[in-house]
Amino acid sequence: MNDAKKVEDSRVETFHIVKPNDLNPAGRLFGGALMQWIDEVAGLVALRHTGMNVTTASVDDLHFLQSAYLSDIVVLVGRATYVGNTSMEIRVDTYVETKDGMRKPINRAYATVVALDENDKPTPVPRLIIEGPSQQMEWEGAKKRREMRAMRRKEGF
Repeated sequence: MNDAKKVEDSRVETFHIVKPNDLNPAGRLFGGALMQWIDEVAGLVALRHTGMNVTTASVDDLHFLQSAYLSDIVVLVGRATYVGNTSMEIRVDTYVETKDGMRKPINRAYATVVALDENDKPTPVPRLIIEGPSQQMEWEGAKKRREMRAMRRKEGF
């Protein structure tokens, strides 16, 4: 696969209103619901980047900064930060959006997603075109996170 895509080509932004069935017993957004939304956004970013079936290999660096509550508008923004041969790292930032449009960060997660061919085997993904210093910094951070994941796998995690 020789095609390359820019980060913005596969960027995804989704919105959810926190409903009663999204709440945990403490009245906050259930972490499992948020994890589902994160996985969906990461999958959509990977699908847009590759044009292929994809599967989530891992989600790590999931940081819950604040809570969301009933009727809050939750915004998830996903973008590719790094691509390897058959896998890619997707960063998903989550915000609560106020009525005046201000966004307050509540979560950040990194997902590793693998592209699959018609036989569900890993297949090469398009390269990622890095534009500007912030995307370059994210790429470098992703390489370090990738090394950490490899070390954890070696240790049996």
